[in-house]
Amino acid sequence: MIYSGLSETLDYIDLHIREDNLGKYLELIRKAKNEVSIPIIGSINCTSQEDWMYFTKKIEEAGADALELNLFLSPADSENKEFEKAYFKIIEKVLAQVSIPVAIKISKYFTRLSLSVKALSETGVSGIVMFNRFYTPDIDIDKLTIASGKMFTSTEEQLETLRWIAIMSSKVDCDLAASTGIHSGVDMIKMLLAGATVTQVASTLYINGPDQASRILSKLEKWMDEKGFDTVKQFRGKVSQSYEGNPAAFERMQFMKYFSEIR
Repeated sequence: MIYSGLSETLDYIDLHIREDNLGKYLELIRKAKNEVSIPIIGSINCTSQEDWMYFTKKIEEAGADALELNLFLSPADSENKEFEKAYFKIIEKVLAQVSIPVAIKISKYFTRLSLSVKALSETGVSGIVMFNRFYTPDIDIDKLTIASGKMFTSTEEQLETLRWIAIMSSKVDCDLAASTGIHSGVDMIKMLLAGATVTQVASTLYINGPDQASRILSKLEKWMDEKGFDTVKQFRGKVSQSYEGNPAAFERMQFMKYFSEIR
């Protein structure tokens, strides 16, 4: 009861802090839009269907060319059916508020991932980013407490994304963006060959600095010259097409080849 008289004040302070942070983000979008020649994509971390919805329109008004919804919903929070329905409800509400292209960044925790990705691609979104990466906890055996796991991705983490990009690239009604574990030009080329329209990088920029983006693009250009490709369109999805009729082969053939004497 000692805090009951302060509850309204605390709510006001919380609202003020949130509005201040949102204002700074909108100002960042405005400044970036004025200073760079590339498209600016706003991003929102969506953890619920709550009152952040109004912010999507503000991002559009600030000058963003597109919007990414990072749908950070954990299946551990609710029944799986409700968890999956939440994605569609959020998309419906956001598309009703903005006219700029909307992409969704999803997890791989669906009952039937392929069917869910196909259904999500039919909602009117312009792209699906596969996949977002949840916070990974670790355990400190000396302090006997929960600790943070690895903050940055590793290249091994891209393999799950590679598999699903290859399987789904010819089956969806929107663009696919490959994310998580992409650290080099070679990684990007693999994702494009699997059928990704674009790739996202983050950890490698933190680790190697912003110049890593130039090195990644240089590798792509050199590889394209060596292979005789003039445009990305000429080779996008070139590998995944071989497995279009039997996507399970994308896993099984590699497994059997690795553990047999046949090479």
